Amino acid sequence: MLQYITLAAAAFFAGILNTVAGGGTFLTFPALVYTGLPAVAANATSAVAVFPGYLGGAVGFRSELAKFDRRKLWKIVALTALGGLIGSLLLLVSSNQAFSVAVPFLLAFATLAFAFGEKIQAWIKNRRAEREEGFVGIFLVSVYGGYFNGGLGIVLLALFSLWGMRDMNAMNGLKSGLSFVLSAISVATFALAGLVAWPQALVMMVAATLGGYAGAPIARALPRSLVRAIVIAVGAIMSVIFFARLRYR
Repeated sequence: MLQYITLAAAAFFAGILNTVAGGGTFLTFPALVYTGLPAVAANATSAVAVFPGYLGGAVGFRSELAKFDRRKLWKIVALTALGGLIGSLLLLVSSNQAFSVAVPFLLAFATLAFAFGEKIQAWIKNRRAEREEGFVGIFLVSVYGGYFNGGLGIVLLALFSLWGMRDMNAMNGLKSGLSFVLSAISVATFALAGLVAWPQALVMMVAATLGGYAGAPIARALPRSLVRAIVIAVGAIMSVIFFARLRYR
């Protein structure tokens, strides 16, 4: 019972964090590993756990999503789904040992991408080239997200920053919507492959949904600088923890 309470609490706050700025899997994935799941199964179950929370976040930001160009949005959604499928299939052929070695590096990459996304964007002078490369970027990020859901929201926000987006609410709305699409593909793939620990996943799905919907008003109320600081701090702490686990394996 204590384990399920721990998982539910992690999922609820992950739902909030995913809606506010991303990085919720920094909470759900370690919680599942802590309760004894192997790394690959924990990652698959974590993806299922936070999946409905993305929908809650997207609904909370529906007014921001309605402002996007429909044609461009559908292209982005299609590339997100394709990349998510490829990444999910890559996870199916990964061993627990190989995935455990990759995790801390993936966490660190996600955190650094978010922390320095605006500075990287400032270096990009040719905005026309930036727009042309945008679709390639979303595809590559989606492959990453399908393989390792951890930090997906953070990497998406970093990508949006590279695109020149600055409205945090619009960025969060697009991030939640694309994360939902990508996670839907991942969840179906992992479920068919039998990687998901369903008792844990179902409890966490309910908690993450509640957290995701609660996160939208919180995101609107919090200063942008504070949101960024929270995500960077969580990502850095989890990266250090998993590097330490790797060292003492």
